[in-house]
Amino acid sequence: MKLHADKPDSQTITAYGPGWVAVNGQRHANSLLLSSGGPLLAWDCDRFEALTAAHFEKLATLGDETPELVVFGSGQRLRFVRPALLQSLMARRIGVETMDTAAACRTFNILAGEGRRVVAALLIES
Repeated sequence: MKLHADKPDSQTITAYGPGWVAVNGQRHANSLLLSSGGPLLAWDCDRFEALTAAHFEKLATLGDETPELVVFGSGQRLRFVRPALLQSLMARRIGVETMDTAAACRTFNILAGEGRRVVAALLIES
């Protein structure tokens, strides 16, 4: 009997390291927005200090459905954004979990594998 790996229905983070993330085997060295049920997009922010409310507003409409949760990867270390930047998500009752980017990659894969509507906002600083 031959065993074959299941092909996931959603985007999967297949590897990561300092300064990069691989999604479905393709390596990216820029910040990313990744939806379990939708697109993979470049995120136009390369530094934590440059984050604005506009960076988080677009997360509510990413993908086919409104996400239940946003997993924010804050870079190589854990850093929390000011709550004012997350107002657009909180007003829509979308949860936000902050962790370092490596932990966010692992968490996204678990939640997407469970069929949850999740968005990963992964900050990759150069």
